[in-house]
Amino acid sequence: MNRRNHPALTSGAIPSIIGNGLHNETPILQVLGYKNLQGDNNDRYRILISDGKYSYAYGMLATQLNHLIVDGQLENFTIIRVKKFVVNKVATKATAGKDQKKIIILLDVEPIVPGSEVGEKIGNPQTLNDVGEVTEEAAAKPAPLGNVNNYNMGSKSAPPNNTGGYGQPTEKSDIITHPIVSLTPYQNKWTVKVRIINKSDIRTWSNSRGEGKLFSIDMMDETGEIRATAFNAECDKFYHMIEIGKIFYISQAQLKAANKQYSSMRNDYEMSFNQNTTVIPCHDDTSDIPSITFNFVPIDQLPSLDKDSVIDVIGVVKSANDVRVIVSKTTNKELRMREVQMVDSTNTVVNLTLWGKMGEEFDASSQPVVALKGVKLSDFGGRSLGTVSSTVVQINPDMNEAHKLRGWYDNGGSSSVVSSISASRGTGSGGSGGSYKTFAEAKFENLGSKDKPEYYSVKAMVAMINKERALYMACPSDECNKKVIDQNNGLYRCEKCQREFQEFKWRMMLSVNIADATDQQWVTCFQETAETLLGKSADEVGRLKDSDNNEFQKIFEEATFKWYIFRLRVKMETYNDESRLKTNVYEVKEINYKEHNERLIREMKEMAASE
Repeated sequence: MNRRNHPALTSGAIPSIIGNGLHNETPILQVLGYKNLQGDNNDRYRILISDGKYSYAYGMLATQLNHLIVDGQLENFTIIRVKKFVVNKVATKATAGKDQKKIIILLDVEPIVPGSEVGEKIGNPQTLNDVGEVTEEAAAKPAPLGNVNNYNMGSKSAPPNNTGGYGQPTEKSDIITHPIVSLTPYQNKWTVKVRIINKSDIRTWSNSRGEGKLFSIDMMDETGEIRATAFNAECDKFYHMIEIGKIFYISQAQLKAANKQYSSMRNDYEMSFNQNTTVIPCHDDTSDIPSITFNFVPIDQLPSLDKDSVIDVIGVVKSANDVRVIVSKTTNKELRMREVQMVDSTNTVVNLTLWGKMGEEFDASSQPVVALKGVKLSDFGGRSLGTVSSTVVQINPDMNEAHKLRGWYDNGGSSSVVSSISASRGTGSGGSGGSYKTFAEAKFENLGSKDKPEYYSVKAMVAMINKERALYMACPSDECNKKVIDQNNGLYRCEKCQREFQEFKWRMMLSVNIADATDQQWVTCFQETAETLLGKSADEVGRLKDSDNNEFQKIFEEATFKWYIFRLRVKMETYNDESRLKTNVYEVKEINYKEHNERLIREMKEMAASE
């Protein structure tokens, strides 16, 4: 390609950019080289740029544009149009009392002419130093050619922006801000202006070193995103102050390498709040701070992605299970979760598990459109999705993708024949899955005959409760519920703990016969589910057993002939060479007839569509 056909470079643009004299313009520059400053997870690239008259070695490519390097779109000699940039001033020991080093961060770049077509450096640009001046030494020294190998731009351990300082003013206020993309642990002073895109619940911990609490926030500006965590005193100080969607100035937090096991943020670093951290609400014009952005993956493409990928997905909630409580095998703590089924316009369904408060508060009754950012892909039961602490969930968001999906679903999508990439809700194990069935259906499908326990839900009535062995005296230790032996001397012995106690606690284990229109089943209710059925605590029932037999009997009489939604766990167990089906009540709750009827209507529509 003849040079005369090249778009003309914007001569003198770089000094104007550095001096903040170039506004609302899109200068045309040339890439003369780049250097990879490798991080722990995300690479960062410094760019040698030229406007034909001057060259500058202190450009930096925003991390969201790294694909331009990887794809070869910014090869040497490429002509680019710079649509958006920001200049960051960095103070160093060498510049103390002098002008500060200036970094041009390229936020939006459009390659115009490939370097292979240009084939040469345009003009004879003079090299500018790190404050944008042409020195005598620089003027006498020829500018480096666009060769990555001879482009010496510093080291990974100490890149030129790895020193403390403040960024240039980016708004009308007097607060000087620093782009997220330029933050590193080597800096001492900085302030970022960020939008909060997610905030976790307060979580607690207890171990050999003590106990405490924490919460985390995810935030972004126009250059990148980062996570911050506040512990104990800072947790109390900032939790109620920080709101999702609002803009804040944050400074004096500790920066450290990000733990990618717990964060899906596209940043090598994360913040930890301390006693010196300041958080100030921003009330100025915030149009330069973007709202949360999504990169949605169609549901039918999920099987082709790697397990544990963290992705963005949007879909309509086709159906939902009730909230369930499971016990973590690692922490032995109770966890609450709700499983929903999402469908999109590819007519593909995937199971989504919402954990914690997110699942408890989720309302599926109106079949909302749900957009999820940072949800984790699992290979459990085919392909399924699960929220993590950093997942952002938006219900019926005001975006084009959501409006199109709503229109598709309401105008025929709801009755379309769909395929699922997740296991059937009735074939789950370990506490997951569990569709609604009748007792007759459960027996016909021979549920519980497999090696692992199976789960299902049923709408049933309490027909009979066996009162004879409903209560037992249990060990008062927090971690032990074993039956104690009354030694008739005022002491109670626990064989498991090998201790004697002066007191015990009542615990319940009810044998209950429940029935629906098709059949009946004897089930076992342990402490929590038994208390729900009787409407009394184990201590209350135990006291009445010893003091007022009439009231004791009345409790069981009033609990019968009432309807509930039971979630059952079934498994074949062998005892003394005899196999029998063991059915335990995993959860019991009163019937929400509105949700129950809506579920029946949805199931009838699905059955009609599949015929």
